[in-house]
Amino acid sequence: MRSRDYDLEFRERAARIRDWGTVLLVVAGLLWGWCAVLLMTEYTIETRSGFEKECAARLFTDGGTANEGVYAGDYCAAERDWPEALAVLGLSIPVALVGTALFTTGSVSRRLSGHAQAMRELDRLAERRAKESEESGRSQG
Repeated sequence: MRSRDYDLEFRERAARIRDWGTVLLVVAGLLWGWCAVLLMTEYTIETRSGFEKECAARLFTDGGTANEGVYAGDYCAAERDWPEALAVLGLSIPVALVGTALFTTGSVSRRLSGHAQAMRELDRLAERRAKESEESGRSQG
């Protein structure tokens, strides 16, 4: 296999790695968004008697419906609980770390490949100029 073919294959492989990293980072962002929705939006629940009840956002309440409501027989406390939101957030961390590692590896590999190609081109130009100056020195001498 010639070096140019190998280099092109290397760049394609690096692009695939970077693309997988991008996908994982998008998934992590969606998980963070889901966690934010769970914590920051108000929601409604249906009580045992069939009525709908408005519940305050989990993050923006001082107590009452979301945090201490379970002791008062309030249904809001059991509907959106902290462990679910924290589980979503906890799941997003390894996804984001792997995505960042893959994206960085793919990007750096592509840039290094481009740099190596540029260095080979500069070496070829330097060799060509050296040959030209050597030939012009022979013709003058």
